[in-house]
Amino acid sequence: MKLHFVRNGPSAMPELAAYAAYVAQLGWSSQIHANGASVPDDAQVVWWFCGRVPAREAQRLARSFQIHEYASASVPPLAWLKDRLKRHIQPLPQYRVFQNTWVEQRLGFRDRTPYALRDMGVPEDFLAARDQDWPEPTFDFVYLGEMSRLLGLLPFLNTLAQHQRRLLLVGEVPERLRRALPPETGYSGRVPQSEVPAQLRRARWGLNLLPDAEPYRHQTPTKVLEYCAVGLPVVSTDTPWMQRFNARSDGRCYLIPPRVSDWAQGLGEALLAYPFVVPDMQDWTWTRRLDSLPLWTVLARLRQDAQGCWREAA
Repeated sequence: MKLHFVRNGPSAMPELAAYAAYVAQLGWSSQIHANGASVPDDAQVVWWFCGRVPAREAQRLARSFQIHEYASASVPPLAWLKDRLKRHIQPLPQYRVFQNTWVEQRLGFRDRTPYALRDMGVPEDFLAARDQDWPEPTFDFVYLGEMSRLLGLLPFLNTLAQHQRRLLLVGEVPERLRRALPPETGYSGRVPQSEVPAQLRRARWGLNLLPDAEPYRHQTPTKVLEYCAVGLPVVSTDTPWMQRFNARSDGRCYLIPPRVSDWAQGLGEALLAYPFVVPDMQDWTWTRRLDSLPLWTVLARLRQDAQGCWREAA
């Protein structure tokens, strides 16, 4: 069996590498496509990462077993409207995968298509980095991942600089953001995933900053998992997801005070005195995330049925 994964956008999507490795362990093959146009007409399984699935391509591949995966609900602007449109105009797949219950309920499909939940994970080699002997950090904070949303959080980043807290950014930094940041900010640029742990351990704390808006407040911030996996204490925006993570993981991540007037204290003595606990992340590895996905059983049955058809045809 060959699975065709369709990215449908420029996002980093670390799950793609995890899926490809897992599928290979099952003895199947896979191919990653930038869009549906390059998927062959006779594809047996097409796994769309949504985004919007073009109706024309879905119809062309009508004989394929099609999966729609929603690692996120729509993001602003007009997030609610975009989710509602998806509910009504998205082609009907044979199976869906959602990051969590909130995403599934937010999109609110009302058909009887079977679905599963698949949370985000971390590569196993990130956990191996946790026990290495790293040099003394040269930065106070490190921020990993999507940078454009930091433009709306510049007041907080400037507060960091005012309190002599140095920040390292790991990833592609838009020029507009770079011009607005303090000169002490460090930049690694985009690095291969294998080099991310070493970049993260250049700092004392991992920083998770999210706008106070949906869907960010209810979805898994992959950077938090990766910070914890390499043994880095986490300082984060206070969100419902972070509160649940603190409660269920036996860890203690520091939640930034929501009021601007409290930032000075929050970035000073309160931060230094906080009893950080970095949780164990064994249950968050991609292998364990994907092991629990019931879709593999569905695909194995599909493969067996196809083999039976081929034998009958022969």
